[in-house]
Amino acid sequence: MTNPLLEPTGLPRFSEILPEHVEPAIDAILADYQNGVDTLLASTAPRRFGNVIDVCEQLENRLSRAWAPVGHLHGVKDSEALREAYARAQDKIVAFSSALGQNRELYAAVKAVAESEEFANLPLAARTLIEHELRDFVLAGVALDEPARSRYREISSELATLSTEFEEAVLDATDAWTEHIVDQAGLAGIPESGRSVLRADAEEKELDGWLITLKQPSVQAVLTHADDRDLRARVYRAYGTRASEHSDGGKFDNSARIEKIMALRHESAQLLGFASTAEESLATKMAKSPDQVISFLRNFVAKARPMAENDLAELRTFAADELQITDLQPWDIAYAAEKLREQKYALNEEELKPYFPLPAVIEGLFAVIGRVLGVSVRLRENVDVWHDDARYYDLLDADGKVFAGCYVDLYARSGKRGGAWMDVCSSRLRKGDAVQLPIAFLVCNFAPPTASAPSLLTHDDVITLFHEFGHGLHHMLTEVDYAGVSGISGVEWDAVELPSQFMENFAWKREGLDLIARHWKAGERLPNELFERMQAARNFQSGLFLVRQLEFGLFDFRMHHEFDPVIGARTMEVLDEVRREVSVLTPPSWHRFPHAFTHIFAGGYGAGYYSYLWAEVLSADAFERFEQEGVFNTEVGKAWREAILAVGGSRPALDSFIAFRGREPSPDALLRSYGVVA
Repeated sequence: MTNPLLEPTGLPRFSEILPEHVEPAIDAILADYQNGVDTLLASTAPRRFGNVIDVCEQLENRLSRAWAPVGHLHGVKDSEALREAYARAQDKIVAFSSALGQNRELYAAVKAVAESEEFANLPLAARTLIEHELRDFVLAGVALDEPARSRYREISSELATLSTEFEEAVLDATDAWTEHIVDQAGLAGIPESGRSVLRADAEEKELDGWLITLKQPSVQAVLTHADDRDLRARVYRAYGTRASEHSDGGKFDNSARIEKIMALRHESAQLLGFASTAEESLATKMAKSPDQVISFLRNFVAKARPMAENDLAELRTFAADELQITDLQPWDIAYAAEKLREQKYALNEEELKPYFPLPAVIEGLFAVIGRVLGVSVRLRENVDVWHDDARYYDLLDADGKVFAGCYVDLYARSGKRGGAWMDVCSSRLRKGDAVQLPIAFLVCNFAPPTASAPSLLTHDDVITLFHEFGHGLHHMLTEVDYAGVSGISGVEWDAVELPSQFMENFAWKREGLDLIARHWKAGERLPNELFERMQAARNFQSGLFLVRQLEFGLFDFRMHHEFDPVIGARTMEVLDEVRREVSVLTPPSWHRFPHAFTHIFAGGYGAGYYSYLWAEVLSADAFERFEQEGVFNTEVGKAWREAILAVGGSRPALDSFIAFRGREPSPDALLRSYGVVA
């Protein structure tokens, strides 16, 4: 039997990949990987880039090419059999990678290349790759002696398992809760676009009426529009207690996993000589110290909290006077805010959504990419995909040559992880005269089309799509030939959101909206009067949004910086302390937001959630150059592509920013975008 995961070239054959293929493929690849390393180390030839670094890159690439589609399927088409195969294979990969990272002979070989006469003559990207590899050996515990070496590997394996279990628990808890509605009167206030989502979910389960789920389009429809306050409260509670002791009889409870993850991360950091996980995390970030991060966040708190207090006071007054809600609760916020926005700006989501049919938005997004970066995006037919919703696109340069590609999967469905993300299918890598093309996975969870209408996006959905494509462009437009520092690889984690947040700006500009927005029935562009109302409402309730992001960032960083194994994670206590400092509206005591915080417990953002705001400073400042010189100025777009996207992780992110902006970043542009006086 041919194993599709062992195919060395071409796109993954998703329809042929079965759970039983996973472990045999990984076993074979890891055995070949080990043989390759052994052969490298047995050689008596002088250590050079070509016989050490390049060999390691090629070996790692083969593993990545096989594992990427498996990890992707685990996120978008989960099953019990795949989970089991994924978990077994992941254990083997983590064990292998941990041992490789502690291989002192291999470390010595890489160090010999760094100390050779050849090093100074290598391209910058190659030198950076070597420096990163030496750093990563240290962070993998290459200098540790027994029993610390073995303990570090044990921790790495257990953390990988716990992170996967955490994410799966959130998915299972999300899928486990539903509320069946048979009387349309119970959905009063929810517009037809929202009811159609609920109707489609009911039809999927072969039910009459409507089905409320905890998938994002359903939750959003209820919390934003449902007149039934009790219904909003039930959905808010179900969503806010996912994967906790307060839902499903504790079946999916992540409480113990959070404790274990925090304890093991702390122990791992201390084995490497760091005081905390937060301190260790900064070894691969722009920020230099925990104090710098905390000061950065608290400086924003000082500016944002007064705004949030004013937002909440206005909302409370409106809710009491106009909605007869005298005790405003968290499940009322989105509902009351939407009503207030309608009153203040004569603007509501339902008025905007007809102008954002997904096909038109995709077409407009590609047009923006073409105008700014000189790149065209073309659908490729007959590509093997995992679901009928998925599409594959080629990216072509001005000369018509395909240089990258991306899979796009945009609709919410059962068995698919919530949220939105970009992941790597393959990285740019040169092997002789051949270049492996960078390919990305771009995933969202928008409301699917119905029998009577296409998928109609909110403006927030449009921004999400642009955000994820920003990540994708960072990966796909790289010109670096070494996988370890091409695209997003090797980029400091607190700068990795720069290209994604940068792209969001085009969804607010008139020039961008002229390409994106087109009424799904009439075909007309977004009227200028409606555009003006959008701009007027841009900073509506932005104080509440900003303090929420600051709450996430400060909670995450303090959890990882202040952890004490004697007293444990203190998850809810730390969150309560942060909320007293940052928040203006505290959720009920039963709310369990951390238990579904996959970003930090399963998604790579542990001690790094602050990166969103950190990178937003960079992106707002960078986009200001486009505003000054022309939103579709081709020379500025060329400079952005060359200074930021093309270089990937081959040089420090600050150097790349300065190359584009001509100076170090300033927070002033971001503060202005939020309506805050600098």
